[in-house]
Amino acid sequence: MEQHIVELRMELKNACDIAERRQIEAELEYAQAELAIIVAEQDGRLDAEPPF
Repeated sequence: MEQHIVELRMELKNACDIAERRQIEAELEYAQAELAIIVAEQDGRLDAEPPF
C-alpha cells in the first residue's frame, strides 16, 4: 500500500490535465485512508470486527 501511495504521488506530480489530477488526488486520498485503517487495526486502535 505504501508503494502504491508513492506511485500515486509521482503520477500526481506529472499529471498534465486537471481531470487526471483530480482522479489521482481521489485515488491518493483513498489509498492513504486505507493505509490508516490497516495501521490502526495492526496497532489495536481499531477493531476489525463489527460491533454486533
